[in-house]
Amino acid sequence: MNLAQFLIDTAARIPDHPAIRFSGGVLTYGEMNQRVDALAHGLKRLGIRPKDVCILMMPSSLNWTLVYYALAKMGAIVVPVNPLYRQGELGHIFRDSGARAFVGHVDYLVEPSLVINSTPNINIRIAEGEKLPTGFRPLKDLFNEAGEFKVNTTRPGDPFAVIYTSGTTGLPKGAVLTHYSLRSDAIAVTKLRYTEPQDIVLGLLPLFHIYGMTHSLNISVYLGLTIRMWEHFVAEEVLAAIEEEKSTILYAVPTMINRLVELAKSTPPKRSSLRFCISGGASLPVEILHRFQATFNATIYESYGLTECSPTCVENPYGRPTRPGSIGLPIPGFQARIVDDNDKDVVRGEVGELVIMGPGVMKEYLNQPEATAKTLRGGWLHTGDLARMDEGGYIYIVDRKKEMIIRGGYNVYPREIEEVLYKHPGVLEGAVIGVPHADLGEEVAAAVVLRPGVKISPDELRQYVKNQVAPYKYPRIIKFVSELPKTSTGKILKREISLKD
Repeated sequence: MNLAQFLIDTAARIPDHPAIRFSGGVLTYGEMNQRVDALAHGLKRLGIRPKDVCILMMPSSLNWTLVYYALAKMGAIVVPVNPLYRQGELGHIFRDSGARAFVGHVDYLVEPSLVINSTPNINIRIAEGEKLPTGFRPLKDLFNEAGEFKVNTTRPGDPFAVIYTSGTTGLPKGAVLTHYSLRSDAIAVTKLRYTEPQDIVLGLLPLFHIYGMTHSLNISVYLGLTIRMWEHFVAEEVLAAIEEEKSTILYAVPTMINRLVELAKSTPPKRSSLRFCISGGASLPVEILHRFQATFNATIYESYGLTECSPTCVENPYGRPTRPGSIGLPIPGFQARIVDDNDKDVVRGEVGELVIMGPGVMKEYLNQPEATAKTLRGGWLHTGDLARMDEGGYIYIVDRKKEMIIRGGYNVYPREIEEVLYKHPGVLEGAVIGVPHADLGEEVAAAVVLRPGVKISPDELRQYVKNQVAPYKYPRIIKFVSELPKTSTGKILKREISLKD
């Protein structure tokens, strides 16, 4: 039941097949499995034990995948974290997860070090790179021991990954994903699609995000495909890869798809190697879908998922006519319903909340029994998304119950940004909302009421927030208003906020 069995089986089946191409280097599946074993031995020598929690805070890279699968083989628990996160965002995650170990990168150690120094429980500290701060062990020194590592026996309910996600209120919640849920979701998705051994997966998605983790990495390893991996998305490099490779598969978010289309206008590809593209992470405008398909002569299959579902649960099935604007049908082994506020099915075509049942659904929210019970009530995962289902069973997302903003495929939670705004001494009230954006899908905006007599510019307030959160989260649009619309009970009515002059 261990997730690392994907790698073990593929390495035994096709040891000489390229697994990952990254920064000019190539690693075969046999070599990858050997290096994972060596690292698992090294991590064990340092004192990491089964069920120990380890923060993995590195950009996408070959070493990211080695740490990930080494922790899986050990029966440890991984907490993938965006390396751009700042101290304020990391404090809760580090403490709530109960982490004992940390693996990071020398270029992204300043912010996590501030938290680690006040979290004595994290007593195993490892980083990639040269000239590491005092107290950090070099990652490269942990690959010394050869020989097969005996995989820790894991049961279906044993957790492997805790991925922090947030709703509209409170601190981020850790979605506990088991070896079983991650394996099941990856296998279920592969039953939808057709791949060839020579296919190259264009690994643009960050691996700390569940979308990239499952699709770019786990599915590729399970199938034995080659991943051409980038640390960051660079449209020019990806367009060149689409042109030069023989057969490729693209997993992307709408922002990436839109930027590739825009770039192709000025630099049309001489040929397209794309067999198909999966779009997820946010709604894809139908116009962009059509333009992409015409430009690259490849079908886009829209997909839907969420962290709590490992992530994919609904997708347009491969090889069948897609329905633009629809997220598709439940994937094999999963069920979907549209329900009202009493969890009763609505009439086909009517709008209600999308709920999901299937083997990829999370075990729980870590340390959050009430939130877990509410989200998984009745055995169904309540997504918080409003949707409708047509007569053919195809599902269409209408709106979100939750106020989460999806900016370029990244989740931005208004409450988190509002908490930062309220810390500024000049801010009386603030509300963060998402506004439509042609490229990013949504942009982060804030309506702010200043305290009487306070003089501050939008640029100054924007910089204040920017200094405390990841770069994609701060509001690019800030409007000062005299008051915010409210209900009779004093609750801010975000739907009535206007940012127009």
